[in-house]
Amino acid sequence: MSRRTRVDLVRPHARYDEVADASAALVISSYSSSFGLASRLLAEPARSHVRNIYALVRVADEIVDAPRPGQGVDERQLALDELETETNAAMDRGSSTNLVVHAFARSARHVGIDTSLTAPFFASMRTDLTRTVHDEASLTEYIYGSAEVVGLMCLRAFVADEAAPDQRYDELYTGAKHLGAAFQKVNFLRDFGTDSGDLGRRYLIGLDPADPTDAAWTRWLDEIDTDLAIAADTIPRLPRGSRVAVCVAHDLFAELNSRLRATPASMAARQRVRVPTATKTRIAATALLRRGHPRTTTTVVVGA
Repeated sequence: MSRRTRVDLVRPHARYDEVADASAALVISSYSSSFGLASRLLAEPARSHVRNIYALVRVADEIVDAPRPGQGVDERQLALDELETETNAAMDRGSSTNLVVHAFARSARHVGIDTSLTAPFFASMRTDLTRTVHDEASLTEYIYGSAEVVGLMCLRAFVADEAAPDQRYDELYTGAKHLGAAFQKVNFLRDFGTDSGDLGRRYLIGLDPADPTDAAWTRWLDEIDTDLAIAADTIPRLPRGSRVAVCVAHDLFAELNSRLRATPASMAARQRVRVPTATKTRIAATALLRRGHPRTTTTVVVGA
C-alpha cells in the first residue's frame, strides 16, 4: 500500500487538501514569474501558506481587472462580495467547495489570519470598481488594503511556528508593511500606461497620464526607495526559512525600480518595464550568497 493510500485511509479529506494546495500553486506559477521564483525559496510550510494567500489575492484581482465579456461593474461587485462571504465562512469552518478559498482558509486558520486583514483587502478591491482618481487619503487606504495587508498575511505565515508568533509579528510589522507598499507602488509605475489607458484609473498623484513629468516620476521612485530601505532593515530578522525568499523579492523590485528610474516617464507610459529572466536568476543567486541580506537601494529620501 502506498504512503498516499495509507494517508487517505486515515484522513479521507487529505487528498482534497492536497488538490487545493496544488490549485493555489498553479495560480502563482501561471500569473507571477517574480513572486513564483521567490516563493520557491521559502521553506515549508511557509511556502504553501504563501502560495495559498497569493492565490486568493489573485482570484480577487482577476474578478476586478479581467471581467468576462459583457460582465458589468454590478456583476463583478457581486462576484467579489460572494468571494469574501465564502472566504469568511471558510475561515470559520475550515473548508470550502472552492479549491482556492479552501486552501487559503486552511492556511489562515493555521497562521492566524483573520478578517482584520482580509476585510481591508476586499474593501480595496471594491474601490477599483468604483473609484478612478485618488487623493492622498484614499490612496493611503487603498495601498494598505491592496498590498500592505498582503505583506502582513505573509508575515503571519513566516512567524507562525516561532515560539512567540504574535511578538515576532509585532517586531516585523513595519518592515512587512513597507515592503508591501513598495511592491504596489512599483506596480503602479510599471503599469502606468495600462492603468490610465485601458482601465481608466489614476493612482499616481501628481502624474498626469497625458503629460507625465520626470520630476513627479522621480518623487514616486524616491518614495519606493525609502519603503525598500525600511524593509531591508527588517529582512535579516525574519525566520531563517523565509529570509532568502523575501530578500529575492525585495531585490527584484529594487531592480525594477532602478530600471524605472532609468526610463523617462513618457516612455514608461507606453511600454512596461521588465526584468529579464537571466537577471532574475542572478538576483536570486546573489541573495542566496548574501544569506538573505538585501541589496541597498541607490537613492533613499528619508521622510519622503
